[in-house]
Amino acid sequence: MQKFSYLFTLSLLAVICTNLFLSSCNSGKKKQDQSAHSDTLSVAEPVKPIDLMFGLPVDSFVIENSKVKRNEFLASILLRYDIPYKQIDQLASKSKDTFDVRKIKVGNPYYIFLDNDSLHTARYFVYEIDKINYIVYNLSDSITITPGQKEVRKVQKTASGVITSSLWNAMTENNASPVLALELSDIYAWTVDFFGIEKGDFFKVMYTEDYVDSTSVGISSIEAALFHHRGDDFYAFNFQEDSVTLNYFDEKGKSLRKAFLKAPLKFSRISSRFSNSRYHPVLKIRRPHHGIDYAAPKGTYVYSIGDGRVIAKGYQAKGGGNYLKIKHNSVYTTVYMHLNGFAKGISKGSKVKQGELIAYVGSSGLSTGPHLDFRVFKNGKPIDPLKVKAPPVEPVKKKDMKRYKKFYKPLKKSLDAMLLPETIH
Repeated sequence: MQKFSYLFTLSLLAVICTNLFLSSCNSGKKKQDQSAHSDTLSVAEPVKPIDLMFGLPVDSFVIENSKVKRNEFLASILLRYDIPYKQIDQLASKSKDTFDVRKIKVGNPYYIFLDNDSLHTARYFVYEIDKINYIVYNLSDSITITPGQKEVRKVQKTASGVITSSLWNAMTENNASPVLALELSDIYAWTVDFFGIEKGDFFKVMYTEDYVDSTSVGISSIEAALFHHRGDDFYAFNFQEDSVTLNYFDEKGKSLRKAFLKAPLKFSRISSRFSNSRYHPVLKIRRPHHGIDYAAPKGTYVYSIGDGRVIAKGYQAKGGGNYLKIKHNSVYTTVYMHLNGFAKGISKGSKVKQGELIAYVGSSGLSTGPHLDFRVFKNGKPIDPLKVKAPPVEPVKKKDMKRYKKFYKPLKKSLDAMLLPETIH
């Protein structure tokens, strides 16, 4: 019995030792596996991002860039890189629906992507249409033309300033984009006469400026603005009533703009349209005709297309005959030419209302028959009268007023809280 007990004890000890040994081995193996796994993780390097330019891997090519020179075209550029003329013609033809190569402009940048080897075969031609848009031409046998856009970063900004001389100078003095002056003059064209702003007038504006890399490419929108003029505050809030239209309204929901009449008279037909090269029926030469000719009987009433002030009245010896010039605001001016005469009370300095009789159709000056030569100028430059978009005059719709109030009030609060430069220091 003692011998059995002794043998049992030895067997039990052997089992315990064996289990302890196996457990130790497994533990060591797990540690080795974990260590090996840890070593594997530690030596793995992060994948380096591919450096792309116009969607093409930079490291794979030699890149040459330049700017389009005078009398330089797609063909003259690509022929220097041994691209066959037949292939260039195919590129131009296939590109028509995407970009007309005849519109390549002098001074715009372009890039040639060449194989990174001793042959330097040209593989891609990239042309920058503007600061944002570009076209990639694949120069391989399978010709492809791909439009693209650079990544645009939108930056929310504010600006404010007190006017001491002009709105333009006030922008530059306060480190704001001078383009803001043009944007504000357009928004407030029907509210503020920017040729009559006074010292002490001030502005506050909240806007979005677009950047490509670190370069500003323009102002994409003005969300809200305040212009203080001659003691009055004029607010403007860019409110979207539907899925498409954005308009500027004041704090009462009234539109900041007024509309023009579609035409300054009742006419039978348009006898000549806006053109940069029209054959003159009297002079028998081609020259610009920056207006619309409305054929109408002599004596037909001519009306002002909008509220304004007569800034010129007289006879234009160069061909316009009797004419009137009306300034509607700081942006728009209209001219009425070849008149037979002027309405009673119309003189230089007269204020006129939209739809007011101002003159009569005639054939004075260089003219082959009675008609009205009507011209529109925006910021001093002639524009096609038929393409003038009549600005909205309707206030915020009643059904949208609750949403509009919720929209503009925080913007107005931010504008009112914005400090002017004089009060910052």
